[in-house]
Parts: sequence; structure tokens; C-alpha cells
Amino acid sequence: MDTAQLKQEIIDYSKKIGIDKIGFASADVFGELKERLRKQQEFGFQSGFEKGSIEERTEPERLLPKAKSILSIAIAYPSRMKDAPKGTKEERRGIFCRASWGVDYHFVLRDRLEKLAAFIQEKVPDAENKVMVDTGELSDRAVAERAGIGFSGKNTAIITPEFGSFVYLGELITNIPFVPDEPVEDSCGDCTKCLDACPTGALVQGGQLNAQRCIAFLTQTKDFLPDEFRTKIGNRLYGCDTCQVVCPKNKGIDFHIHPEFEPEPEVAKPKLVPMLRISNREFKETYGNMAGSWRGKKPLQRNALIALGHFKSESAVEEMIAVMNNDPRPVIRGTAAWSLGKVGTDEAFAAIEQAMEKEPDEAVLFEMEKGLAFRETAKAK
Repeated sequence: MDTAQLKQEIIDYSKKIGIDKIGFASADVFGELKERLRKQQEFGFQSGFEKGSIEERTEPERLLPKAKSILSIAIAYPSRMKDAPKGTKEERRGIFCRASWGVDYHFVLRDRLEKLAAFIQEKVPDAENKVMVDTGELSDRAVAERAGIGFSGKNTAIITPEFGSFVYLGELITNIPFVPDEPVEDSCGDCTKCLDACPTGALVQGGQLNAQRCIAFLTQTKDFLPDEFRTKIGNRLYGCDTCQVVCPKNKGIDFHIHPEFEPEPEVAKPKLVPMLRISNREFKETYGNMAGSWRGKKPLQRNALIALGHFKSESAVEEMIAVMNNDPRPVIRGTAAWSLGKVGTDEAFAAIEQAMEKEPDEAVLFEMEKGLAFRETAKAK
């Protein structure tokens, strides 16, 4: 088998099926990553969403016993929304991060990778392949870095020369021994803009992330959001783009290559109040095909309530009171009470006091007390 010729045929085919960049890496153990992951675990910096053990995440042969190579792919997504709706004082809006615009990238990249696997299988019938996108054990970024897709920036994103960091990543492990590509040279230099701009200080140092402080992670949690982060998330409903937006390597980068990644403006930047009362069926119909819906509606509704408090949205008070009084979920009731206190109208404070008389949940009562404490803060001013 002429692997050099096959490699070129794969590259040519990848372009035909909508893959913007492809690279080839060895399936050797990711030794440096293994040490980094151990430190992440030791420091308590992991998100908890990681799949597999450290060994499974760094030793490709554990996932495909005869692994010889890994193919890494990148597909570009837009960084700017055409005809983005603007929020008003009466109708405030939230925002989904760019990586959640359009169709869920997991489906799109898996489709491309499975086509690639089928192509390889056709050329080499005894080929063994394993496809992964984001939710697999391997680190997409470590593979992409080794395969020459881009370098790992201080913001922990893979930065490509062509598309900046606005790319989705996926990989295919195979038993075919391809000649690996050369890695891209790191060119962050002395720049620390992403570290300086991170709202929560989640970027501990260049290339190291404390996921427990990262807004992208925090917006996906389902419990009460810790107090220190509530003033930091602004109107973000899912994810955070700050460390990408400030990166000089992303200046002027905006690719609209794939129609499936074009955002629906009213969905990617939705009105906040309707989000509070959306039914499960409506949620699935409206947001079900987005990556940002994978945790269900609860985290997004909690974040929407925090955003309304952030905006001090008086026009939403009546709806927020209804949520505080009637929602069966303690996290949502409690967050509504806290946000009502943040809005700070007499009607809001009176409603919190009234709701406290019948609230059975201790955690919700604690949030209500925090909501009422904003009244004293307002008086002090």
C-alpha cells in the first residue's frame, strides 16, 4: 500500500466533503498532555464533563489497539452574526456563544468523519478506524496540535493560520501508518490579552485553564451559580467567547463557508422573558438542534434570570415573580428571587417577602434573603 498516495487522496476527498483543514499525526502516547491532565486533576481544575481516564485520554492504543495514526480535521464557523437583533429596555436578549450557532457541530463533524472513514475503508478494506468529536476520550486540541492544524494558544484554543480559533475539531484514529505532518509554531509570543480579559480569571496561566471558573463551563451547570460569578456572566446563556474575541490572531476572521453553521438570529440571540416560560416541547423545537441545548433548558433559564437581574429589567418583574412563585424547581425559584432583588423595585421586594412565607425549601429561602439584601445596599447608596 502506497500510504503517501493514499494520504493525498484523503486530503483531496476531505475538501470535497466540506472539511476545511486536515492533518495527520502519530498515535504515540501524549506524554506531555498526560502530565498536564494529572496537574489539572491535582489542582481541581477539571470540569467534570471529561470522558474516560487520563490513560484513555492520552493513549490512543487503548481506544484502537492497532492505532498507528490519527487524522485531525477542522471546520470553520462564523464569528459574526448577520442581521443580529438588538435588545431593548423592554425586551432584553441573551446570547449563545459562537460555537453553538447553527446546527450542533457534533452531528456535522461526525458525518464528515464517517464519510472519511468509509472512503478509507473502500481504499483499504482491512483498515480499522475510530471516529471521535468532542465527547470522545482523546483531546481534540492535543491531536490537532500534533497534526499541524494549529498551535495551542494561551487561551487553550487551537489557533489556525487560516481561520484563527473559530474552528470545530474532530479526529479519526486508524491502523494505517501515515507520515505525520509538522506541528505549527506557537506564535502567541508575549501577548496576554486573553489572560487579561478573562472575566473570572479562569486562565490561570498561558495554556492552563481552571474549568471550575470558566464561564463557558459555568453556564452549563445546573445548580445555583456561585455568587461571585453571577455578576460576571452578563447576558450569556451558553458559553463564552471573550478569550477568542480579544485574540489578535482572530482579528478580521469571519468565515461563512458552511450554511449549517449560520445562526438564526432570533435563536442565537433570543429574548430573555420568553425563555422563562418555554415548554419542553417548544424548547426542543426551537433549540434542540443547537450544541447549546445539550444540558436541557434549566441552565439556560437560570442564566436568563441572572441576565434579567444584570440588566435590572423592570419590564420583566411580573414574569420573574410568576417564576419565583410557581416554578417547581428550587434552583429556578431561588435564582428568580435573587434576580428580582437585583432589579430592586418595590414590587420585586414585596413579592420576595410574600413568597418567603410559603417557601418550603431552605436553599430557596437563602436566595430570597440575598435578594432582599439588595434593598439595604440600595439604601446605603
